[in-house]
Amino acid sequence: MATEQDSLPAHLDPATYPRTHHDAAQNIHITLTYTPLDANTYLAQTSSPAAGANVLFLGTTRDTFEGRDVSQLSYTTYPTLALKTLAAIADAAVKTHRLEGISIAHRLGVVPVGEASIAIAVSSGHRAAAWRAGEEVLEACKAKAEIWKREEFVDGGMEWRANADRDAEGKLIQKEGL
Repeated sequence: MATEQDSLPAHLDPATYPRTHHDAAQNIHITLTYTPLDANTYLAQTSSPAAGANVLFLGTTRDTFEGRDVSQLSYTTYPTLALKTLAAIADAAVKTHRLEGISIAHRLGVVPVGEASIAIAVSSGHRAAAWRAGEEVLEACKAKAEIWKREEFVDGGMEWRANADRDAEGKLIQKEGL
């Protein structure tokens, strides 16, 4: 008897993850996974004796959105394209900020309240570059990565959202012509 997972396309099958990209020359690590994110792993990946600053960002599922109680988030992606996009974001950040290392990890599937859906770790010689790079990488991931989320509410409702629909303050971005 076939199960639901047997009929899933490979890009939606959690058994085919994690999917990763690693560029050893630039110390770039990209991960898409269905398992909980481990901050220590990403900090360790970017660690370097040349780094005077290590910055970690964890984006977590909060319990409310616009006055509605959130039960969980669920993420999906097209991994081949998302890995390529995330690698390009990381490559640009390494070159722009002269980073010693960068790790971008995104969780897929169900992410309960309080758990991380994205982890970004960067290391650089100095703190200013690390802080700037971390925020720029996060904003680029939200604007460009082919990863979509479904907010699931306690009242039973749900809504698909593109990360690029909101700014850093959570405000809806008005798109021209819409």
